[in-house]
Amino acid sequence: MSRVCEVCGKGSGKGGKKIQRGQAKSEGGVGRQTTSHTKREFKPNIQKVKALVDGSPKTLKVCTDCIKSDRIIKCVD
Repeated sequence: MSRVCEVCGKGSGKGGKKIQRGQAKSEGGVGRQTTSHTKREFKPNIQKVKALVDGSPKTLKVCTDCIKSDRIIKCVD
């Protein structure tokens, strides 16, 4: 299942996770030091939803932001 919203086109994004140790200078320490940096991927919350498309029901893969903001019309089954 591809992680792309069929309504808004939202897909996965790339980022980084930074791990630090030490006490902050403002709290009386010598400062925070970065000990490792890991690359990671942010994935959207994609759900399969039955929606009305041109008057007929169709199964779509939609992100939860589009479901909550009423960009689609759900089928009543």
